[in-house]
Amino acid sequence: MNNSDIQQGQAWLEELLKLGGVPSSVKASVESDSCWLTIDEVNLTPEQVAILVGQDGEVLDAIQYLLNAIHNLGKEDEERTSYTVELNGYRIRRHLELRALADHAANRVRQTGGEVEIKSLSSVERRLIHHFLEESDDLETYSRGQDPDRRLVIKMKG
Repeated sequence: MNNSDIQQGQAWLEELLKLGGVPSSVKASVESDSCWLTIDEVNLTPEQVAILVGQDGEVLDAIQYLLNAIHNLGKEDEERTSYTVELNGYRIRRHLELRALADHAANRVRQTGGEVEIKSLSSVERRLIHHFLEESDDLETYSRGQDPDRRLVIKMKG
């Protein structure tokens, strides 16, 4: 990830907000393998924040998807930049919720030996839980079903 990619993502998001009638600045920071673009909510009304986040983060997810799709179009895997769009701490709170959900489900699988199916997750959220549990020696995760009814499954290995 280079400075040009970071600046392009930041400029794209600021322009999108401006076109939507919600001009706001965007702060960029690099966190592990992702460029976080945080929308400054200081000049936004609570209604604007709620609309931009959407129910269960669906609007933020859509903005993030568009940004990633547009800026990575035609690029090889190693050239792609991963953008995470944040507003009002939503991603951080949701990340903590998903970590707790993954830990709880993993403990339940270990206790019962059965599988646990988690519904109502976006593809980004499913991928995050896969990532949380990928280093587990005794568990495996996979997705089952088709969108919009795709579910994450956690079960014992083997």
